[in-house]
Amino acid sequence: YQRRVHGDFRCAVVCSSQMVFTDCATTISSGDTSWVMISTVLVLGMIPGLAFFEAGLLRSKTVMSIMMQIFTGFVINSVLWFILGFTLVYGKTLGGVLGSPGTYPLFIKISDPTTCVEGVTVNGLTFASYEMMFAVITPLLITGAYAERLSLKNFVLINTFWEILVYYPVAHWIWGDDGWLQRMGALDFAGGIVIHATAGISAILFAIKLGPRTGTPSESSLPLAAIGAALLWMGWFGFNAGSAVSSGALSGAVVANTQIAAAVSGCVWFLLSCRHGEPTLTQVLNGAIAGLAGVTPAAGYIHVQSAAVLGLVLGLASYAGPVLINHKLGIDDALEVSSVHGIPGIVGALAIGLAATRTVHPGLDNEGLFFSGSMYLLGVQTLALVVAMAYTAIVCLLLCAVLRPRAPAAVGDAALDESSPLLSVNAH
Repeated sequence: YQRRVHGDFRCAVVCSSQMVFTDCATTISSGDTSWVMISTVLVLGMIPGLAFFEAGLLRSKTVMSIMMQIFTGFVINSVLWFILGFTLVYGKTLGGVLGSPGTYPLFIKISDPTTCVEGVTVNGLTFASYEMMFAVITPLLITGAYAERLSLKNFVLINTFWEILVYYPVAHWIWGDDGWLQRMGALDFAGGIVIHATAGISAILFAIKLGPRTGTPSESSLPLAAIGAALLWMGWFGFNAGSAVSSGALSGAVVANTQIAAAVSGCVWFLLSCRHGEPTLTQVLNGAIAGLAGVTPAAGYIHVQSAAVLGLVLGLASYAGPVLINHKLGIDDALEVSSVHGIPGIVGALAIGLAATRTVHPGLDNEGLFFSGSMYLLGVQTLALVVAMAYTAIVCLLLCAVLRPRAPAAVGDAALDESSPLLSVNAH
């Protein structure tokens, strides 16, 4: 329970190795609960935001396909979280590797609205519902990498198995009850390692497996993409600041860090694109989203000045990503998921090892190199990244070997011909 700590700087579950749900009807805070509920809705709004953003940047013939994948994944992942996801992530640990399936299946033991996590002033159902939004959106980020090349059947299989085999174990290692990386001191405030780094490496591998798209990629509607990006940007404040599980000082600091990092990264993309010709709306949007993704793991641990510097580094690193991955290596990561999510997630997670400080987050066991002079936290962050990404890569390769996903024949030049308004249902 490493990221959900210190509401109003009160010591919560991080002070114990056990995540305990208890009756706390008299200690539930209406203010904290309201903020987490609002944050839940904000993150939920990122689902249609993601759908609009990706649909606007893809060919008009594939708009229905990507929308169908995202909303189908939304409902499937929500049910999976209710049935077994929450317990596999936050249940009693099995050797630090996975939560016990018997601890909280079907939200058992937290269905009473007066039950909450010991030391936190938010009830268990609110916490589980908030965490559901993270579990729902993570595998959907990968859709931007294999867009226009995967049938709905293959999508459902990959989404479901990835959710169970990648997200649940990695989330438990860092956020769960006594996960093994948590015990070592790995930090990930809102998902740089658990979400963005794992999605980034998966994007590269699935894009390689499916090969490049046929025809000439084009954007169907930049206004739709901008609306989607706006929903993502707004939702990110719930994504990051809601992870404080309080409406106090920490959540306020996270809001500021989130905005500054996103804006600086967006400026970097704008300025760099000016050097290489006329800047485009897509580049500004991608730059801002890269900043949002990169500050996610560090938002609750660093000063706002550090967030500004981080935004600068994120902008430079993510801008270079498509040059290397898409152009130099020839990998058709359709919407640059590896560059806009994967690379920023890595940079942000490593930034914790440099700039994390107790003045922002008093409960930290270890501070970053700049404040402690110790390399320990940076080493742990590096280890967590390497292990999470290596494990994710192995699972993705196994999924490709077993499921053998491939671009359906219908999704080719003929299906994308301008004479047809949309791909057929079978091509989805």
